Amino acid sequence: MRGMRALHSPDAVADATPDLLPRWAAQALLPGHPGPGGAAWEHGGAVGVLAPGLNRRERLVLAGPAEGVAAILRDQARAHGPELNPLVPDDLVDAVTALVPDVVAWAGFGWMESTGPLPSAPGVRWLREDELDTAEALLRKVNPNAYVVPREPGSRRWAGSHVDGELVAVGADAWSAPHVGFVAGVATHPDFRRRGLSKALCSFVVHALLAEHPACALMVEGDNTAAIAAYRGLGFALRGLTILLPAEIAAARPPRRR
Repeated sequence: MRGMRALHSPDAVADATPDLLPRWAAQALLPGHPGPGGAAWEHGGAVGVLAPGLNRRERLVLAGPAEGVAAILRDQARAHGPELNPLVPDDLVDAVTALVPDVVAWAGFGWMESTGPLPSAPGVRWLREDELDTAEALLRKVNPNAYVVPREPGSRRWAGSHVDGELVAVGADAWSAPHVGFVAGVATHPDFRRRGLSKALCSFVVHALLAEHPACALMVEGDNTAAIAAYRGLGFALRGLTILLPAEIAAARPPRRR
């Protein structure tokens, strides 16, 4: 398309937009990314990043002026067909669906981001390789549908909190990009909740990520008010995201949060 400019690296994406969402998705441009075929473009001040396999989803992440977003969306929809799952900030939904009337809002969730600083927390450490099976067992007990588990692609390292030698809370540095660290897989054993363990664990992981990246982010279910409040207490700001789908496909699929 005339005026469409390909972006070939996370640095090129960062130069094209200050928005942390496409900067995070730009990890799909790195060699060895779990989902092959990543690509990115700029058009009219907007940026789109095609990120197969990112956070277990095929994602086309879009941000910037609505006209540019709509142009990238139309171009990629022609190339990829109905399997494409465009993801846009909530404040773009009305303008983009007006410009691309064959897509509708299907499902949404929360994106939270922070540029810090945040102090570390005592009593938390990075787990050893021989502790990851225990971490996975805890995660599956607390959240059987967890989006990340130890040793899967995208999972870089896991932190844990112990009480009397028992691992009772975990969280991961997973799907971090050069310009945006990412927190995932946070879980606390039900018998040890309301002790501040999750807050301490997140403080530890976020502190480490902000020492290596300019910003940090995570995803949260939009109706999880307790988690949103906790992350806001750590300095994160909430932003709503929406998945757009062709109307006929959206009508046939039950909504999901992510």
